[in-house]
Amino acid sequence: MLTELRISNFGVIEQLAVTFGAGFIVFTGETGAGKSLLIDAVTLLVGGRASAEHIRAQAEEAELEAAFHLPPEHPLLALLRNKGFARSGETDILIRRIISRTGRNRTYLNGNLCPVHLLEELGGALVDVHGQHEQQSLLSPSAQMDALDAFGGFQPLRQEYQHAYRDWQGRVGDLETLTAQIAQRREREDLLRFQFQEMTDAGIEAGEDARLEQERPRLMHSQQLGELSDQLHELLYAGDQGVLSLLAGARKLLAKMESLDATTVEWIKTMDEAVVPLKDLADQVRRYRDHVEANPSRLLEIEQRLDRLHRLAKKYGGSLDAMLALQDSLRAQLAELDHGETHLQERTRAVEQAVLSLRDVADRLSRRRLDAAKKITAQVMKELGVLRMERTRFSVEVSRLSGDAPYGQTGQDTVEVMFSANPGEPLKPLAKVASGGELSRVMLALKTILAESDQVPVLIFDEVDAGVGGAVAEVMGVRLRSLSRHHQVLCVTHLPQVGSQAHAHYLVEKQVRQNRTMTHVRLLDLDEREEEVARMLAGVTVTKKARAAAAEMIASAKDRQ
Repeated sequence: MLTELRISNFGVIEQLAVTFGAGFIVFTGETGAGKSLLIDAVTLLVGGRASAEHIRAQAEEAELEAAFHLPPEHPLLALLRNKGFARSGETDILIRRIISRTGRNRTYLNGNLCPVHLLEELGGALVDVHGQHEQQSLLSPSAQMDALDAFGGFQPLRQEYQHAYRDWQGRVGDLETLTAQIAQRREREDLLRFQFQEMTDAGIEAGEDARLEQERPRLMHSQQLGELSDQLHELLYAGDQGVLSLLAGARKLLAKMESLDATTVEWIKTMDEAVVPLKDLADQVRRYRDHVEANPSRLLEIEQRLDRLHRLAKKYGGSLDAMLALQDSLRAQLAELDHGETHLQERTRAVEQAVLSLRDVADRLSRRRLDAAKKITAQVMKELGVLRMERTRFSVEVSRLSGDAPYGQTGQDTVEVMFSANPGEPLKPLAKVASGGELSRVMLALKTILAESDQVPVLIFDEVDAGVGGAVAEVMGVRLRSLSRHHQVLCVTHLPQVGSQAHAHYLVEKQVRQNRTMTHVRLLDLDEREEEVARMLAGVTVTKKARAAAAEMIASAKDRQ
C-alpha cells in the first residue's frame, strides 16, 4: 500500500506531506482545489510522462516522493531484488522523482538512480489508476488476457504452456539455423570439395616443408660437402699426422710423466676424455662422407615439392599448419553436408514433437479460458445490473490467433472485452465504445470480481463517479469500500454516498496567501467528516438535516463492516 506521499513545488502545491493507512481513502474538496494533482503525482511516480508544466511557478524543480509497503510474497519485490534495487527481507519501496525546467530529470528507486522505464515496468504492478479520461489497466488485449487467467487461476497451466512454447521456439530456431547453414554450404559445396581435394591430393604432412628445406642444401652442395668431409676425416684419423695419432703420441708422453710425478695423473684423464668424442666424430664424418653423393633427380623432386607446398600454403592460409587446419575444417563441413539430410530429419522430428506438446497444453488452456470467459461475463453482467447498467451488454470473447503464427507467448488465443451500452447495438471493443462514466463502472465491476486474484496493491479512482448519483452512487461507494478488503483504494469524489463509505477522509483545500495559491491536505476527524459530507449533500448552506443525514450515512457505512 501507499504509506506516505511528499510533494514539493508541483502545480499549486508548494509543500505537502501526507501519510496513509490501509482501506478505502477518499479525497474531497471544492473543484479546482488540487485533488487530481495528488493522483497526477502518484502517476508520475510510477512512470507517467513528466513535463516542465508540472513545476510550480517561480520554482526550478518539482520533487515527488512516495513510500509503498508490500507483503513479503509480492512478486514485485522479487523483481526488485533481481535488478539490485532491494535486499532480501525488504518489503518497502521508496520512489523519488525530480522534474527540472532544464530537462535534467532524475528518478530514484530505494535511494538509487534508476531509469524511468523501470518505473513504467513497476508501475503497472504497483498502482492501477482509473479516471474519467484514463484507464491504465484492462483495456489492452494483454491485460485482458492476464485478467481472465488470474480470474480462472490458470497461472500454473500458463507457465506449463510458456515452458512448452520456449522449448518449441528453441527447436524451431535450431532447425532454421541448420537449414540456413546447409543451404549456405550447398551454395559453396563445389568450391569446398575442390579445395579439400586439392589439399588431399597433395598428401601434405605436418613438418614436411621443414624437412625438405633441411635436405635441399645437402643435395645442392653434395660435391663440395664430400670433399670437405673427406679432408676432415683425413685430419682426424688418417696417417701419422692425424689428430688422433698425434693425441696417441701425446698420451704416451703423459704416461711417462705420470710415472715420475703422480700429480699429472689428471692430465691423462683429460686426454682420454678428449679422445673418445673425437673418435666418434671421425666415425660420423666417415659415414657422412660415404653417403654424400650428387642426386640431381632428388634435388629436382624436392624443388618441385617445395614449390607446390608454398603455392598451396599461400592459397590456403599462409603456412602448412594453417593449411592442415583448414583441411580438417573442410572435412568436417563436407561430412556435415553428407549427413545434413539426416540431421535435418532429426531436428524436424524434434520440432514436430515439440509442437504436439505445445498444442496439447494450448488446447487445455483454451478450453479453460472459454469456460472462465462465460463465468466472468455472467458475474460482470450481474455486477453491472447492481450499478444500474441493466440494459448494457458485456462479453469476454476468446478467439484463436489468426495469421501465420498460431501460437503466441500466452497461448493460441486472443481475449477481448466487448461492450454495448444500448439495446440493439452490436458488441464492440470496450475501449472504443464506452463513455467515461460507463467505462469507470465497468472497471469497478471487473475490479470487484477480480479483487482476490488481482495483485496490484493500490487502486486509484479519479472522479469515476462523475455523472452518477442516488442509488448508483451508493452502490459504487459500497463496492469501492468492499474492494479495500483486498487493495488499498484511493478515490477522488464529489459524491457524499461515496465519501461516507471511506475508512479515511482527506479534505483538499486551496488557500491564497500573499497572492499565491496553495493547496493543503488534511485528514478529517469524525466531526469534520460529518461536516464535509453534509456540505457535499447540501451545497453552500449546510443545514441540521444535512448534518444528521451525513452522520447517518457514515454510521451506516461503519455498520456494514
